[in-house]
Amino acid sequence: MREVSGADPLEAFPGGAPTAAALDAVVPDRPVFLPNRDHHGAWVNTRALERAGLDARTPDPADGRIERDADGNPTGMLQEGAVHLVGRLVPDPTPEEQLAALLRAQAVLHSHGVTAWQDAIVGAYVNVTDPAPSYRTALDRGLLTARVVGALWWDRARGAEQIPELVARRQELSGGRFRAGAVKIMQDGIAENHTAAMLDPYLTGCGCASDTSGISFVEPGELKKYVTELDGLGFQVHFHALGDRAVREALDAVEAARTANGTRDTRHHLAHLQVVHPDDVRRFRALGATANLQMLWAAHEPQMDELTLPFLGPERGARQYPFGDLLRAGATLAAGSDWPVSSPDPLQAVHVAVNRVSPDAPEGTPRFLPGQRLDLGAALAAYTAGSAHVNHLDDLTGSITVGKAADLVVLDRDPFAGPPEEIAATRVLQAFVAGERVHAAPDA
Repeated sequence: MREVSGADPLEAFPGGAPTAAALDAVVPDRPVFLPNRDHHGAWVNTRALERAGLDARTPDPADGRIERDADGNPTGMLQEGAVHLVGRLVPDPTPEEQLAALLRAQAVLHSHGVTAWQDAIVGAYVNVTDPAPSYRTALDRGLLTARVVGALWWDRARGAEQIPELVARRQELSGGRFRAGAVKIMQDGIAENHTAAMLDPYLTGCGCASDTSGISFVEPGELKKYVTELDGLGFQVHFHALGDRAVREALDAVEAARTANGTRDTRHHLAHLQVVHPDDVRRFRALGATANLQMLWAAHEPQMDELTLPFLGPERGARQYPFGDLLRAGATLAAGSDWPVSSPDPLQAVHVAVNRVSPDAPEGTPRFLPGQRLDLGAALAAYTAGSAHVNHLDDLTGSITVGKAADLVVLDRDPFAGPPEEIAATRVLQAFVAGERVHAAPDA
């Protein structure tokens, strides 16, 4: 069985749900597994369903959903944890293939001026192979030029018994430019397939309340216990929290940890924050929780206009990506791309944060909730000082200050000097880590 990365059936097919039959018309004779670019779903053909033994009698896993026809038969789209039902049959890449992929990714990120990042999943997750051995090899061979924090994957099928293993992995993996000081807890899914955890049910096509409000992958009461224990052990918790219920559950867990352990320098952060209830905006500052923004997503595009807004409704749809509200409420902002879900280019994302419209949007595209725009200084600060803060690197980098490491990026222009509509045209000419050049554009 062959895996091909980067497919995105969400916006390419009506309803974001292509069928096995459509894939059979192209590849009928061997199993095909096409994971979504966002890794929250996968499109498979009939041979793959047969190879995995999936039929109308196969139950949905607790953390996922098999899309079905009226008779209960799988239609070819697998959501969240259901991806693993077929993905487990895909052969793992070889260690050398993984190392080559890591080094290629590092080169791409450096070309966009990224000198440090947090790897959001260090561990085996659905169809993603654990990258930890590749990082270890790169370190041992002197090939890791970036500064990296690894967020150790929280296995949502298990509980607190995995915490001693995470402590051991942190000790085993941390060294040099790689530190495994965070734990990634994916609390919910995504809005487009209705697995993001919402306080109220999604709407149906007719605008009526549906029977689903998404999935909380970790039971909220248990989440408080796990986060409190992790916080007490000095771990940072990196939450995937996209829906307003998931955001509230994550903030409640941080609050429980603060109550039990006092204020600690663990710098927990909530990523994505697509829908945030107004009552929770001010809690970020009060709890010292960082808002980790994926700025590129705050724009009108097919997944937003066709697969999200109609099913959120006007009131909830107007609460999306509240960057401005979070800043005005005093939250610490960080920014990242969530690559390979979307472009890793920080300047493209900053362009959207400032303009609330995609750089390549057709002329006349309306700005997406323009009241939530950030000014250029705030957006760049989130991508530099804010991200350095989250990664506990602010003593080394994140600003150009005497005594800090020379992690620097040279641009082809001053983005403050031109109109906001041209921010995305800015190019990275050179990038340096600790004064060593790690990228140079051909014409630099």
